Amino acid sequence: MVEADDAELIRRSHDVPEQFAGVFDRYIDQIHRYISRRLGSQAADDIAAQTFLIAFSQRESYDLTHRLARPWLYGIATNLIARHRRNEERFLRALCRTGVDPLPEPMADEAVGRVAAQMEERRLAKALAALSQRDRDVLLLVAWGDLTYEEVAVALGIPIGTVRSRLHRARKKARAAFGDEDPTAEDA
Repeated sequence: MVEADDAELIRRSHDVPEQFAGVFDRYIDQIHRYISRRLGSQAADDIAAQTFLIAFSQRESYDLTHRLARPWLYGIATNLIARHRRNEERFLRALCRTGVDPLPEPMADEAVGRVAAQMEERRLAKALAALSQRDRDVLLLVAWGDLTYEEVAVALGIPIGTVRSRLHRARKKARAAFGDEDPTAEDA
């Protein structure tokens, strides 16, 4: 049996609200992980729940020509995150100071990865905290949300050219924080 796309599930949920659970099941982990990276795990539960509550309450106005609801959901989450901007900035400053990322990793990965990456995480957190909210939203939707430029444009309700310019500016500033080196490049 072929799985229904998101738009079809949302359309069905107009008459049978339980159908919306399919959208929830597909995206809750991604949305929760994205919010956790932005605000920390304590806030993620509430914001993720609010994201889907808003999506459910606005499902009647969803544009059914968009077959995937992912950009729409990330847009809702990003708007909710914006309401928590001061907390996010405090979180990034704390990460910069402590180097402790609240997202847990498996023990083996943590032991190896934390030692090597702790200083880079602090520098990255400092660079992220220095970005404007708009540039940070675009960068993190691409980097942590794994959205395409087109999906970011839909999520934030901005033209794709604006996504490209904000992403270019954010990447340039992040690279500058690393001495114009790519922190993800492997040593030769």
